Amino acid sequence: MHAPTLSSAPSKAETVAGVASAGRIRNENFRRKIVSAEEAVRYIRSGDTVAISGFASAGTPKRVTPALADHIRRARASGDDFTINLLTGASVSAETERLLAEADGIALRMPYQAEPTARGRINDGRMDYVDIHLSHVAQQVWEGYYGHVDVAVVEVSGITESGELIPATSVGNNKTWLDVAEKIVLEVNSWIPDAMSGVHDIYYGTALPPHRTPIQLTDVEDRIGQETFRVDPARVVAVVETEVSDSANPLTAPDATSQAIAGHVLDFFAHEVAAGRLPADTLLPLQSGIGNVANAVLAGLSDGPYRGLTCYSEVIQDGMLELIANGTVRYASSTALALSEAGLDEFVRNIDFYRNHIVLRPQEISNHPEIVRRLGIIAMNGMLEADIYGNVNSTHVMGTRIMNGIGGSGDFTRNGYLSMFLSPSTARNGAISSIVPMVPHVDHTEHDVQVIVTEQGLADVRGLSPRRRSRVVIERCAHPDFRAELHDYVDRAEAAPGAGQTPHLLGEAFSFHERFTRTGTMRANPEQ
Repeated sequence: MHAPTLSSAPSKAETVAGVASAGRIRNENFRRKIVSAEEAVRYIRSGDTVAISGFASAGTPKRVTPALADHIRRARASGDDFTINLLTGASVSAETERLLAEADGIALRMPYQAEPTARGRINDGRMDYVDIHLSHVAQQVWEGYYGHVDVAVVEVSGITESGELIPATSVGNNKTWLDVAEKIVLEVNSWIPDAMSGVHDIYYGTALPPHRTPIQLTDVEDRIGQETFRVDPARVVAVVETEVSDSANPLTAPDATSQAIAGHVLDFFAHEVAAGRLPADTLLPLQSGIGNVANAVLAGLSDGPYRGLTCYSEVIQDGMLELIANGTVRYASSTALALSEAGLDEFVRNIDFYRNHIVLRPQEISNHPEIVRRLGIIAMNGMLEADIYGNVNSTHVMGTRIMNGIGGSGDFTRNGYLSMFLSPSTARNGAISSIVPMVPHVDHTEHDVQVIVTEQGLADVRGLSPRRRSRVVIERCAHPDFRAELHDYVDRAEAAPGAGQTPHLLGEAFSFHERFTRTGTMRANPEQ
């Protein structure tokens, strides 16, 4: 790690400005480093690689990143082509993503985003984007895939007398950022309840090959680390105070489609229990992605026979809080809280209760393939589309335009005990079929996908050859408006000379997508 160059840093006189919060910043050395957000961003230079905290909008710095966007905008207005490379845990608050993208200040983005402005820059070729499995981020950063991390900006809820950091509402990759960054800016957020202290389990036992050892986590409730982050105080160049809530994660009530999907999933669980493949009362640890379909599945669990469930996932949504409150879920392990405004209010008001049922871990542990396989996770994730043989595209619209990213879905899909993908059977008011002859972009192969669910039904493709799989996926998951054309495609593909193990008509495999790009609908008969 090279010595910092602080030609643009605040002066010593400037760094002592501000009023210390003795309750949250209990170490005198750190209190002396309190500055404004505007002063703190002067440590960030054009061309720097900047790592910020945040995961699914939770724990994103509230003061420093908007100040950074202003700093970049002013620099660019004066003729300085000021850009940074931005590393995060996953998505960050939409406001942060938008402000930095609108300032045209991001040259490279990694590993996940979920905001329209940034997405537009990426798809227009104005921002480089590296979409990777979330469990891989820490190792790739340690190995230097993205160069040297110049500055880390990390939100915490407090600093102890000994100089350790109390984490915020997300952990994400913060441990890694604090370990590798040359300079560190801490944002101490007193909005976070004091009782949040103790919710976290920060594990410091990971290592790079050939020095890895097994991770001794065998139950969702196990704690294998410590409650705080370690940090080298010499690398902390600024401390910024704030008292601002996390951005709420948008949530709407489950509609008929998501409730139908949830119903199929719950029926499948009952079937697996009857077959002896899942424990009758507690199933196996659940993982679910973000969104209304996932929340609908969780809501449906409340009405079922299950009690004492556990969850091992990336995020905790409103539906999970409800399950914990009513006793359906006994314990949930995650790396972040992705809550609506009502969910945030519920969590904060009843933090003393929830802290006994929730643990937040670094994402290299929450998404770790070794642990996912050991615990036997039931993985439930969303998709954009699946093809008739079970390959899933979860990231690219029409095969070329990124939507959000693969996130952690691959970590759980490849290693879970059960891997399920959920989606409405159509999109764009019926113009797009979510079941197609061949996906033009593959994130999850047929070898990893076991169950596909739409509101039309559930296709369990375990143990099925490709030819049998195609019929089941079409009949049970495709919308009736597209079913006949998909069956016709398979019939002709199987009858073609040299059809092979996985029959396709290569000249027509992407006909659904080609038709949409040409006419605005996948329907062969737009008037249908």
